[in-house]
Amino acid sequence: MNTVATAATPPPPPMPSSSKTLRVVIKGRVQGVFFRDWTIQTARELGLNGWVRNRRDGSVEALFSGDPTAVDEMVERRCRVGPPASAVTALSVFPSEDDPGQGFQRKPTV
Repeated sequence: MNTVATAATPPPPPMPSSSKTLRVVIKGRVQGVFFRDWTIQTARELGLNGWVRNRRDGSVEALFSGDPTAVDEMVERRCRVGPPASAVTALSVFPSEDDPGQGFQRKPTV
């Protein structure tokens, strides 16, 4: 009797959804210099979800969510510089569980 044992190979585990969400507060000369419009355009180019808004204290707040590499690029490289007329003096970064929604949009000032 010739039997061939074939073990059923279990399917590979599902890939974890690699997504990262960070909330940032940017201070400096960041209002009145098209920082929000620049943020929306840049975040969309990087394929990120989230939002951006002015804060009454003169800062800009944003939530970035998506591919960890793209989120890091946005936060660590792009937001630290901002658009040409801006002058970023501080950047605070916080991990977030907030729902970024779909796409990237502007929210009202808080």
